Order: sequence, then structure tokens, then C-alpha cells
Amino acid sequence: MDNLLNQLPCPTLITDKSGYILAVNTDLLALVGGTFEHWLHKPMENFFPPASRIFLQTHVWPMLLSEGNAREIYLKISDAQNQRIPVIMNCRRGLCSGEDSYFWVFFVALERSKFEVELLDARNRAESSALALAERESFVKTVTDAMPGLVAYWDKDLRCHFANKTYLEWFGKLPEAIIGTTLQDLLGERLFALNESYILGALSGESQVFESTLTKADGSISFTLANYIPDFDAIGAVVGFFVLVSDVTTIKTAELELKLAASVFECTVEGIMVTDDQDTILSVNPAFSRITGYTAEEAIGQTSRLLKSNRHDQDFYAALWQTIISEGCWEGEIWSRRKNGEVFLEWQSITVIHGATHEPVRYVSVFNDITEFWQKDERMRHLAFHDSLTDLPNRTLLMERLDHLLTITEREQRNIAVLFLDLDGFKAVNDKLGHDIGDDLLKSVAKKLLAQVRHLDTVARLGGDEFVILLDNPVNTDEVARIAARIVSIINVPMELRGKSASVGVSIGIAIHPVHGKTTAELMKSADTAMYAAKKAGKNTYRFFVL
Repeated sequence: MDNLLNQLPCPTLITDKSGYILAVNTDLLALVGGTFEHWLHKPMENFFPPASRIFLQTHVWPMLLSEGNAREIYLKISDAQNQRIPVIMNCRRGLCSGEDSYFWVFFVALERSKFEVELLDARNRAESSALALAERESFVKTVTDAMPGLVAYWDKDLRCHFANKTYLEWFGKLPEAIIGTTLQDLLGERLFALNESYILGALSGESQVFESTLTKADGSISFTLANYIPDFDAIGAVVGFFVLVSDVTTIKTAELELKLAASVFECTVEGIMVTDDQDTILSVNPAFSRITGYTAEEAIGQTSRLLKSNRHDQDFYAALWQTIISEGCWEGEIWSRRKNGEVFLEWQSITVIHGATHEPVRYVSVFNDITEFWQKDERMRHLAFHDSLTDLPNRTLLMERLDHLLTITEREQRNIAVLFLDLDGFKAVNDKLGHDIGDDLLKSVAKKLLAQVRHLDTVARLGGDEFVILLDNPVNTDEVARIAARIVSIINVPMELRGKSASVGVSIGIAIHPVHGKTTAELMKSADTAMYAAKKAGKNTYRFFVL
């Protein structure tokens, strides 16, 4: 196989069905550098700069897997000096055994073609042998007529001596109508003027390569790549020039698509990650590095588990992949981890690219960091259910939790106690020491109340100097009474606030479910009534609701 590869006249490689290199020939090594051992089992994408790599992954490779060949693909390859060389790539599939397959990949650099060299050699050999010339002309005509490009020869007086079949068809001419005609008559004044500098350059002995547009006989316009190669006689004088014109309309269209794809890939603010069917990262864009902290060199070759946050269980990932398998894509929120260890929330879409037999060959992931928006939403939700001064649950959240506990009591035996608190003497503190001291006192009271209950209990502020404590499943009324007495005791302790001493008391009303009420409204009303009974009893005490 190696000998066969090295006999081929162009850079060539062989890959497996996943794009990993199985063999390369010496022409390709001379172009890209390195050794066979260096490139063995490496992804073919490593030969290409980023823009060509993403086009190969998202356009060429799926075409090759589905159709078995890809022809005349315009890309750029990185040589041993990391210079970008434009090439035309042709690929076809081969079978080795069973259903296993491999792919031949051929490259042609957009330089002087082998055919052009042969055409020049043919002229030199023709000068020494009329028979050889006749045979060579016959061979050249056969070859050139089969070529998709335009091939012609013009002498120094700019008269045509040869034109291949494609050349004749392009201009809609018969051989007898074009042989002997002048180049100016064929092209017309405007087109001849556009090409005149290149014509003069070729006649001066310098090869010309340039892009232009030509109008076909049917009126359609195509993009072309033209080569004018001077023809020298035995003493070195220019006697004419060869013309090789390739229709690169398809290539130019692909090039524009490639540039657009590369521009989108490089400039989009969304992070993009391309993986193969084994979850190996093949390509990432600059936004990926900005969001995650991983450079392309650090990410490529790793798996997507590089970003795993461990915040999701297996059921989450199972559902995600089931959606991808059944629908071909998935999108939603997912927690990921940056290189520095920070966890962030992203909105991600994953799209699968299928091969010839509908098996997944590539996955394209596009994501945004939405952590800041999530935090704002969480803050808004928090403010909607919490008191802005003490950060305790507000009336809305208190009622929601009480409703929830009452729902539980429908299924199981459960005690619920509601303690309604009103501070005694708070208005005097506000009037005497000011509202700032009053606010600090309320925050201090909130901390004291939280310290007297369990995490499963709720301490809420209704507004002003009113608080409510919701006890979830206390042992009995004696325990509730002990908690109330302890709260009265700790609230009575004077507080030092901004260098000033402030003292308040507390009156507490207690309602027990279901004795004092079976609904949220009934329990709250009973506790409120009991609180006023405590105030009438002299304040700074607690009372249970009395039927």
C-alpha cells in the first residue's frame, strides 16, 4: 500500500470512516512536514486551519459519508511552515472487508498543473520528431477534450492554434471557426482590454495567474481561474502561450460559503463546540474559550465531560440523549463548569449530523452563559416572597407554607402551631431613637427569633412590628408554650444598636390546628385574637386562643 501511495503524482492520504489517518504518501509529508509515525491515527482535520476545518466537518465529511465521494472541494491546507495553501480536494470511499470502509483523499495545489508541464514537454519533443509530435498531439487532444477546463494555444500574433472541446463549447464555436482567429476577435474589445496586461505579460516570458469572469455562449456568467504560460523556442524566444482556464464558479460559491461559515464560527457571541460520535471535541470557537476559560488547544481532543458540573443526575442526561436520538436535537438549561472551577448556567442547543446510514457522526453544540439572567430572576423571585428589611418570608410565602402544611395533615397526623407576635414598646423606640435604630431593632429581633426555632419552622414578618412563627409538627402544647416563653425572655433583653440601648417586649398569641382552626384564615385569626388577649393581660407574655 505504501509503495502504491508513493507512486501517485499528488499528495494523498487514507483515513478510516471516522477521519483518522491510516496512511500518507511522501508527497503529502513533503507538503505538511512530519513523519508517517507522527501523523498515524491523528484526525485528518489537523492538516487544516480553523475555517477550512469547520467546513470540512460540517459540509464535506457528511457528504462523503452519505454519498461515498466528494469532488473538487476548495479548501486551504497548512504546510510545514504553517502557510495557507489553496488546494482542491477529491475524496472517495473504498471497502476493505465486510462493512468496514476507508477513504482516499487526494490534494491538488492550485499551482502549475502536471498537464501544463506535459503540454510544454510535448512541444519540445515535437520539435525533434514530427511523428512524436503527431502522436503527442493526438494524445493531448484526447486528454484535453476530456478535461472540464478550457485549454488553448495562442501564438505571438495572438492567433489560435489549438482549442479543446470545452473551450469550443464555452464560446459556442466550431474548430474551423476558432483556429486561426485572433484573440481580440474572440473576446471582443471590452474583455480583451481586461486581459491585455496578462497577455502582454505572458508574451514577455512571465507566467500569469488571475481570476476573471467569462460570459458563455448561452449568456451565463461564470467565475474562472486563468493560467497563461509562455512557450519558448530553442533560443529562448517567446513564440506563444498556453491558456488553461478553469471554471471555478462552484469553488467560488463554496469559498463564499466557507468564508461565511468561518465568519459566523469565529465571530458569533455564542460558544460553539463540535464533537464526533465518540464525544471527542474536534473544534471550538473563540466564544467557547471566552465563556469556559479553556483554549482551543486545551479543549480539542478532550470530551464534553470537560465542562461537567455534577449538578445533574443520570436521569437528566438520559432524557437529554433520548430527545437527541428521537428528534435530532435538544435545547434547554444545563449547568456547566469553567476551567477555574466556577459553575455557570448555560442555554444550550445540541444538533446531530447524520452519516450515510443515518448514524450520528458529528454533534454541534451552541450555548450562551445565562447565569447573570438566572441570578436576576432568582433575586426577583426572592424579593417577591421575602421582607426587604429582615429577609424573612413575607405574608405571601407564610400563607403558602401554612397551606402546604394543612394539605399534608389531610394525609397524615401532624401538629401545627401558629404564633402571632407583636412587639411592645416599639413605637416609643422609633419616636425616641429614630427610624434607623428602629430598623436595626427589627433586624435584631428577626435574628433572635430564627435562633429559637428549627430549620423546618418558619419565621415571617407581616409588616411593621408584627411577626408570625409557624411551628411544623411540635410535640405538644407544652413544647409550644416553652418556645413562646423563651421568645418572651430573649426579646426582653436590651439591645445595643449604634451605641444606643433599646428595649422592647413582645405579646404572643397562639393557635393550634385543628382545635383553634382548620383553615389558614381561621388559624391566623385565632392567633391574632390570642395576641390581643396577651396584651390585655399586661403585655410581654403569651396566651393560647380560647374558644
